[in-house]
Amino acid sequence: MYKGKSILSLIPARGGSKGLPRKNIKPLLGKPLITWTIEEALASKYLDRVIVSTDDAEIAEISQKYGAEVPFIRPEELSTDEAKTMDVVIHALRFFRENEYSPDVVVLLQPTSPLRTHLDIDNSLELFFKGECRTLVSVYEASNSLFRSFEIKDGYLKPFLGETFLNKSRQELPKLFIPNGAIYIAYRDSLERDMSFYTKDTYPYIMPVERSIDIDTELDFIIAETILKTKGQDKLIL
Repeated sequence: MYKGKSILSLIPARGGSKGLPRKNIKPLLGKPLITWTIEEALASKYLDRVIVSTDDAEIAEISQKYGAEVPFIRPEELSTDEAKTMDVVIHALRFFRENEYSPDVVVLLQPTSPLRTHLDIDNSLELFFKGECRTLVSVYEASNSLFRSFEIKDGYLKPFLGETFLNKSRQELPKLFIPNGAIYIAYRDSLERDMSFYTKDTYPYIMPVERSIDIDTELDFIIAETILKTKGQDKLIL
């Protein structure tokens, strides 16, 4: 509970994954990947409930072992490669409404972001409530060299955004920010109305690139493992 609002944390974790099989429970420094997110969510000052939405019995068992709730098993049709995360969120909200629980705020935490800390969660919630936004999405600053990107047409390089940015210095180019998949926050009624965490009133929560790894491949996994080994998780809390 924070600012008089009930806050639900939802961690979506299906069993199937083509890019990195069983990635949500793949051991990362001796712990299943999903547990890094569960532990940080439980360490938050503000989250009232930490829920895992999964279709997989092993993921459910591991999640409960580490302290998360698994009040339902996700339907098979919401566990395919084509299934959308928003559909998973709406399914969870409908389940809870039918069981007489309607949180004011939903915090979506993907298990593929193991470097996000409980301080990131709490700081993003404080930012969310401080302003007049309806949603918040975590991002990191990307290289603005993307403004100088090219496409190939008829065998020739053509500036994708035209020639406006080609001769500008890096300092003259606009800053770019990319969602890192770590934290999504929204009021429940906004989610049910807009069916998206992205609205005209979305705040950014800016995270450093070293905590913005979103694991989708074996290389991503190795990078996350290397960062944790070299810095230590305690030093990731900046």
